[in-house]
Amino acid sequence: MKNNLDLGNAITIALTFILFFIALFATGFTKDILLEAGVLLVSAKIIIMGAANRNSNKEILKKLNEINQKLDAGRINETR
Repeated sequence: MKNNLDLGNAITIALTFILFFIALFATGFTKDILLEAGVLLVSAKIIIMGAANRNSNKEILKKLNEINQKLDAGRINETR
């Protein structure tokens, strides 16, 4: 797996885990644990989706720059 975590994402994940365990021991092992687990999973999923989106955008920009360079090269050849 690619390294998708930057410092901000790592801090957010760590803080979410810490808050999850605090809530776990504060409320006990009741039905509220399902709610806390859901919040934890949703938070992790949003962070992972954001990282994947960032990587996808980088690839798209790279391809667009390649296309732009080819178009510029074609324009230079046409003017000669």
